[in-house]
Amino acid sequence: DMTVEVWVDGKKAKDAKKFRESLQKGSKVITIGGLHGKVLEVNDTTILLEVDSNVKLRFEKSAVAMDSSQQLNEATAKA
Repeated sequence: DMTVEVWVDGKKAKDAKKFRESLQKGSKVITIGGLHGKVLEVNDTTILLEVDSNVKLRFEKSAVAMDSSQQLNEATAKA
């Protein structure tokens, strides 16, 4: 049903926005490109991630897909 599909998509978008707004220093995240990192700094539209020792990259908040612990929980649920 098309109505259910639109509602689910809207809920996913709302949840993703809420997650991105709740990002804080120390969170471990995964970008939409699959890069894993630890949040060092959070600004209005960007975050600074440490992806390896002394390797820091700045990303748009919209590039963050999920918390890495969330991915682990989903993988465990599928196993």
